[in-house]
Amino acid sequence: MDEFSLSFPGGKKIEIDYGNHKLLTDQKIEDGGEDAGMSPFDLFLASIIACSGSVTLGFLRKRNISTDSLKLRMFPDYDEVENRVNKVRIEVDVPDDFPEKYLKALGKVLDTCTVKKHLAKPPEFELIINK
Repeated sequence: MDEFSLSFPGGKKIEIDYGNHKLLTDQKIEDGGEDAGMSPFDLFLASIIACSGSVTLGFLRKRNISTDSLKLRMFPDYDEVENRVNKVRIEVDVPDDFPEKYLKALGKVLDTCTVKKHLAKPPEFELIINK
């Protein structure tokens, strides 16, 4: 896997470089940023629904099911006391003509999301501070 690197272009912005891609994060105005991009935590949450959408899209396309009205929404339940999300609800609206026989299989496919798998079994973190 390629290296992720970052730079600090000003304020609370962080620019992340990965391969041929650049991504800008920032903090909300009320948190001292300019709201020029998602906060790192919002980006983390967005990766969950993006992964879910990707596996859902692949499932429907593989079966030649229309994706025109496909919609996913995610509702994180944030616990202010613990300062963390303690539940994530994802709702999938499938097309009206979605075959009933695939409902259970689609649920299983959503469980294959790589981001979700990493939350269920998180990686070990190693921190090295170089001087």
